Order: sequence, then structure tokens, then C-alpha cells
Amino acid sequence: MVSNKNFTGYVQVYTGNGKGKTTAALGLALRALGAGFRVFLGQFIKSSEYNEIKALRKFEPAVEIAQFGRGCFIKGKPSPEDYQLAQEGFAFCQEKILSGQFNLVILDELNLVLHFGLLDLAKVLELLKVRPRHTEIVITGRYAPPELIEAADLVTEMREIKHYFRQGVAAREGIEK
Repeated sequence: MVSNKNFTGYVQVYTGNGKGKTTAALGLALRALGAGFRVFLGQFIKSSEYNEIKALRKFEPAVEIAQFGRGCFIKGKPSPEDYQLAQEGFAFCQEKILSGQFNLVILDELNLVLHFGLLDLAKVLELLKVRPRHTEIVITGRYAPPELIEAADLVTEMREIKHYFRQGVAAREGIEK
């Protein structure tokens, strides 16, 4: 962790129905790593080793990555296993945040987990209040709850205007996947 007495971490939320919330958060991780910061990425729902994760792994041990999911269930219904993975994942992320050893923590797809009722929003809001002040928290995913938006310092809403799938563009290796 880079120590900077003047650094105050904010809570950022990236939400909306557009693409790019995770990609924007991972771009922030890359910037933080370039500055010598320690980064923790906790990904909810996701379980694959896609290209952005492969690239971030090149920065280990300055970045730590943990995934708590078995794949996306946006179009389906979460299972008891999804609930268990979300609970265990949040406990793990909470431990990492409270350790104070990370400058940037990304809780990827946490909004979606909250939307599906897999986590208690009150626990998340409490964690944001008690986190070390030098820790920047970025929470991604569509359906950010109004209470989280209110608690956040910065909020970015990404909206779909011309989505590549709707434009007939298949996901291309190295660009969309």
C-alpha cells in the first residue's frame, strides 16, 4: 500500500444499463497500479478468467483478485448457491477492506447482488461508513439502490445509446471481451 496522509478515499458507484461499468473500474485499477497503489478486486457473480482479469494478474502481488460467482444469472433467478457465494464473498471483501492494506477496492457487480436480494444493503452501507479513510471503494453494476447512490461520494450512470449487440456487432476478442 502506498501511504499518503493527504489521500482520502471516496465511494464511487458505476451503474446504469449501458456497457462498460466493470471496464471503467478496471481502468481505474490500472491507473492506481501505475501510481504504486495496492488494489483489491472482488467480483460478484463472475467466475471466468476473461482478458481484463488476465491482464490485471500481471500486476500481482500489487493487485489481488477474488471471484465469488458461478456465472451471470441476470436473465434467470439466483440459486441458493448464488446466495451463499454472495454472502461468503462479501465477508471476504469486508475483511480485505477493513485490513487497511488496499488503496483501491473494487466491488464488481455488487449492485446486481443487492438488487437480487443476495446481500443486506444495511451491511454494505455500514461497511462504507467504517472503511479506512485512505481506501477508495468502487461499486459497479446496474440497479444501484437509491440508498447507495445517496451514500456515495461520486456516481456515474452509464446508459445504452447504441449497444454493440443491438447494432449487430458480435463481441470481438480484445475489444468487448
